[in-house]
Amino acid sequence: MYEKDERVVMTLDAGGTNFIFSAMRGCREIIAPVRMKAVTDDLRKCLETLVGGFREVLSKLETVPVAISFAFPGPADYRNGVIGHLPNFPAFSGGGVALGPYLEDVFGLPVFINNDGNLYAYGEALSGVLPEINARLESAGSVRRYGNLVGITLGTGFGAGVVIGGRLLTGDNDCGGDVWCMRNGIYPDMIAEEGVSVRAIKRVYGTLSGEDSSEICPKDVFDIAEGVRPGDRDAAKACFYELGRTAGNAIANALNIVDGIVAIGGGISGAHKYIFPGIVEEMRRRLGTFSGASFPCLQMDVYNLNDESDMRVFLSDESPSFVDVPFSDRKVPYIKHKKTGIILSSLGASEAIAAGAYAYALSRYDEKYSKQSLN
Repeated sequence: MYEKDERVVMTLDAGGTNFIFSAMRGCREIIAPVRMKAVTDDLRKCLETLVGGFREVLSKLETVPVAISFAFPGPADYRNGVIGHLPNFPAFSGGGVALGPYLEDVFGLPVFINNDGNLYAYGEALSGVLPEINARLESAGSVRRYGNLVGITLGTGFGAGVVIGGRLLTGDNDCGGDVWCMRNGIYPDMIAEEGVSVRAIKRVYGTLSGEDSSEICPKDVFDIAEGVRPGDRDAAKACFYELGRTAGNAIANALNIVDGIVAIGGGISGAHKYIFPGIVEEMRRRLGTFSGASFPCLQMDVYNLNDESDMRVFLSDESPSFVDVPFSDRKVPYIKHKKTGIILSSLGASEAIAAGAYAYALSRYDEKYSKQSLN
């Protein structure tokens, strides 16, 4: 959508350890990133770091950027650029910080902020798995095309975003696409994120193995599962499987509203060989009625698109049959089988978020100035 756009947007990857500043044109990074140590506990110093990083990016550009766009943790009023109270960023505490308007005053540019789950989903929908899947379907001669996507990030927490028909779902309260606070399918009194997060892996591995997991990280657990680090391999595999089941339950609930492709990314997705079976199992679960009837929890057949055999079946779409229009000699196509797929990100979460931030800025920029031109 914006791959050939010549406009430049300055971007930021705002992590808890480092702030990584860059600039994009045509959905591609055009300078070497500028890295600065993150300041999370002092608002003045944090703002000074943000301004300093963007000024250094500006000094490297030959073209004047049209906007600044980046992901920042919530809760937030993203539409107005106000960041709320962030436990992991104590600099942002109290009654809210007008980060977007502050940067607009400093740089004289529009500033667009959203959360990483939303921007990840937007990047995958416009530049990642969605166009890739549609291209493969076209190449295979399939008549199917997909326009909707649920983007899932597996990392410190359970992130998500939704794109419908090429438009990012933000919602009336900037809560569109959130899944982290859905009911946990394994522990119904808990939120889903208690089973889909770094802390979940540490908790489950410690419980199943009987080992002290306080200093362990997901990569350690993955290495144990792979047999390259000492530990309980069965417990390691089981904790990723349980994470997958919890994520799969939430994803199935989301798909019953969105009806599209699911793209999985984030640091923990590196263990997808142990996670995807649990996700797919939950997405294929059957549910009953009091009369004894049984129905799949999703109306669509579910395919693991990282599995070659599943991908072949997904792509080998049957030609549409044709049915008669009553009391007419006309026929219309009828695609009977419904399909959805879950696939690992090919871009990677960071690149997808950057692409999403770029596209989100330009879409909001065009929307804002097209409205002004009509007034």
